[in-house]
Amino acid sequence: MKMELIRHAANPVLLPDPSSTWETYNVFNPAVVYHQGEFHMLYRAQGLDWVSRIGYARSSDGIHFTRETEPVFSPQGDYEARGIEDPRVTQIDGIFYMTYTAYGNRPIPGFPATHFGGSVTPMFAQSSNLRDWERIGPLTVGEDNKDHVLFPQKIAGKFVALHRRPPQVWLARSDDLKTWPEQEMEPIFAPRPENLWDSKRVGGGGVPIRTEHGWLLLYHGYDQSHVYRLGACLLDLANPAEVINRPADFLFEPREIWELRGDVPFVVFSGANVVVDGLVYVYYGAADHVVGLATAKLDDLIEHALHD
Repeated sequence: MKMELIRHAANPVLLPDPSSTWETYNVFNPAVVYHQGEFHMLYRAQGLDWVSRIGYARSSDGIHFTRETEPVFSPQGDYEARGIEDPRVTQIDGIFYMTYTAYGNRPIPGFPATHFGGSVTPMFAQSSNLRDWERIGPLTVGEDNKDHVLFPQKIAGKFVALHRRPPQVWLARSDDLKTWPEQEMEPIFAPRPENLWDSKRVGGGGVPIRTEHGWLLLYHGYDQSHVYRLGACLLDLANPAEVINRPADFLFEPREIWELRGDVPFVVFSGANVVVDGLVYVYYGAADHVVGLATAKLDDLIEHALHD
């Protein structure tokens, strides 16, 4: 039986603010954390200069958000000059860790440009309050690597992250979040045959969800027509490089006009899947323009990931 995420009736839950200089055109691809009874959203915003910054909003119900008037995290240095993008936020031992992509005119000093004359660097930052962020450093440098997200706990004493070396999803391990040895990296799953929805490229989504059956991962993929969809897979708890099951069908695809038309059309892209009282809130960027919300029961997602 095919399963699909259910769109919320209040969609989109976050829209650009035309009166703002920094979130004029697009607000999308958010991270969301449920903490002390509230939903905290860190979202990517683009304004008059088209440079991406991170804004902050909060909500008591996960639907109606109140946002701050200024960004909480802005570009710094040449390696972030074109923007900071696509956050994911994980809480480990009382500290919030944000992964984000630095898009720059040039990479961290000493490394070559790799992306349209600029650079893409997968970065980490940390905070105790979700507003004040301190940069930690990169996962890799000098390569096109992004879509990285931390697991919500250490595994075998190490920080563990998913990341994307095109076109595959990889796993990386670190003792301190500052050094990510190449020998601690390995690919875990790749695009599938051309008749499937994730045949061209795949990348990680929100923070993996720990279940008794394994780590539940919601991820994105696209096909030859460049339509982004969301799917699920289940990873081993002790060794998340081992894929237990990866259903053939997708969970979600762009259908609404605001998902089909925007700054980048035909896109649903999620970096947040928050579990509250057995319900999974999946926040996603729609067409790189607005933020949408879809939900599913956690038990149903686990059943889908185990058997489909």
